[in-house]
Amino acid sequence: MADKSFPASPSTRIPFALALSGLAGCTDSIGFLEFSQLFMSFMSGNTTRFGVSVSKFDWESTARVSSVIVVFCFGAFIGTLIAAWVGRWRLSVLLLLQAVLLAVGLVMPYGTFAWPLHVYPIVLALGLQNATLQDEAGRSLALTYVTGAVVRFGTGLANLLMGKVAPSFWLQAPLWGALSTGAVVGGFLQTHYGEDAFLFPAALAALLALVAIALTILKPGSAYVTGAEEYHPPDAQGPVK
Repeated sequence: MADKSFPASPSTRIPFALALSGLAGCTDSIGFLEFSQLFMSFMSGNTTRFGVSVSKFDWESTARVSSVIVVFCFGAFIGTLIAAWVGRWRLSVLLLLQAVLLAVGLVMPYGTFAWPLHVYPIVLALGLQNATLQDEAGRSLALTYVTGAVVRFGTGLANLLMGKVAPSFWLQAPLWGALSTGAVVGGFLQTHYGEDAFLFPAALAALLALVAIALTILKPGSAYVTGAEEYHPPDAQGPVK
C-alpha cells in the first residue's frame, strides 16, 4: 500500500501528533471543569449527555450539547477542506487557526446556557485539529480522543503476535499517554487560572504553528512538511470514544 502519511516524515509527524494530543487533553480538561462538565472534544460523552437530556425533556441541555456536537463536526469538515486547499502550508495554517480560535473563546460573549457562544470557538478548534495529521494509511490521527487509539493498540498487540502489525501500532500508546498527561495539566491550570487557562493550549498551538512555518520555509516540499504523495482526503476512522 502506498504511503499516504502527512507529513511523510515521522520525525515531524510523531512529535506534532503527541504535542497536539496533549493540547487536546489539556483543552478538554479545562473545558470540562470550566463549563459544567461539557466536553470540548469528547463527542461520545456529549452524545450520551444529549440522550440523557432528551430522555428527561431537558431541552436547554439538549440544545447546549447538540450545538457543541454540530460545531465540532463542522470543524472537522472545514479543516479537511482547508487542508486540501492550502497544500504544503496545511500544518502552518491549521495550527494558526487553532491558536486563534482557542484564544477567541475568552473574548466571545457568553451567550446563554442553551447556546454557549464562548464555547464554540474552542470546540471548533478541536474539531479542526483532527484534519491536521494523517498516518501512513491516510487516516486522520486520533488527536482529540483515545478510544480509537486504545482499540488499535489492543488489536495491534494481537496482530503483532500474528506477525502483521501496522507501523502506526507503536504510536497508539504514546498518543493515549500524551492526551492523559495533557488532561492532568489542564486540570491544574484550570484550578489556578480558571478560564484564562485556555491561553496555555492557545500558546502551544501558536508555538507549533511557528515551527511548522519555519519548516515550510526552510524545507519546502520536503517530507518534513508534506505528504509522501499528493493530498489524500482522510479515510474514515475506526472505533472512537
